[in-house]
Amino acid sequence: MLFPPIGFSGQQKIEAATVAVVGMGALGTVIANHMARAGVGHLRIIDRDYVERSNLQRQMLYDEDDVQQVRPKAVAAKRKLGLINADVAVEAIVSHVTAENAEELLAGADLVLDGTDNFQTRLLLNDVCFKRGIPFIYGGAVSSHGMTAVFIPGQTSCLRCLLGAGDSGGDTCDTVGVISPIVDIIASLQAVEALKFIVGATSAQRQGLLSLEIWQHQMMDLKLPPARTDCPTCGSRQFPSLQARAGGGAVTLCGRETVQISGSRPLDLEQVAAKLARSCELQRNPYLLKASLPEGERLVLFPDGRVLVQGTEDLDRAQSLYDRYIGS
Repeated sequence: MLFPPIGFSGQQKIEAATVAVVGMGALGTVIANHMARAGVGHLRIIDRDYVERSNLQRQMLYDEDDVQQVRPKAVAAKRKLGLINADVAVEAIVSHVTAENAEELLAGADLVLDGTDNFQTRLLLNDVCFKRGIPFIYGGAVSSHGMTAVFIPGQTSCLRCLLGAGDSGGDTCDTVGVISPIVDIIASLQAVEALKFIVGATSAQRQGLLSLEIWQHQMMDLKLPPARTDCPTCGSRQFPSLQARAGGGAVTLCGRETVQISGSRPLDLEQVAAKLARSCELQRNPYLLKASLPEGERLVLFPDGRVLVQGTEDLDRAQSLYDRYIGS
């Protein structure tokens, strides 16, 4: 409140805001930390994954106890954020964001901050935000390079204007690594733009796509192009990512030797545990069930029906193990 651009009235706006952070990995944990310490009234955090030891190098809200307890990231982050600022209402959602549930998950948010690690999910968030008129603050970091931009429906172009379909692959933290300072810098820049938007500091809002490379100390601030008339999101308002109904099926998680199978039904973890206990070593908590298979792979099962098959990137092999242990 002593900072003049925010002041008492700005702090009141922060306390009244609902902010959604999608992805509670490296970027998301830094963003959520800043939002909680700033006093955002309602903080919704969404993530599909659980804490692993390799995350601790850059994901600041987690510790070794979270790894040992196999806590979902959203749950572990909520615990830590509650210790930081108990006045913030933290809503933790353990879910994979899809075309089927994205609009529901983001309903009521005043703005959405990107903590994800792939462009297909970012384009999905972009489509929801531009359909619903919600500002979307993009951020990405890999290796020693990061980028961030603010996309505001009706005022700026959208992420799809820059990326097109976003089908091409690219480096990820799991394939080429990342140093944590670039994560902190990009996520902090996202957080400050969120605060500017919440308090109504429109004249201070950054207008371009900021690109940083901190190992060689390079920086570019590129002006966002005008919205494309042929853009299916902010031009014709077709929102293609929301039309791509995924359903079930399997997808490889890049660089993680893991296949995610969406599943066609919720899972009763109690019932599945009783079945798997005959042949597998199990570890479980209220949020997930982890099974080490005799074949060497591991299954991580979630109540919403998702199953991670760890130890393979072969889709047929993963589907076979899923059918064998979970059933079609």
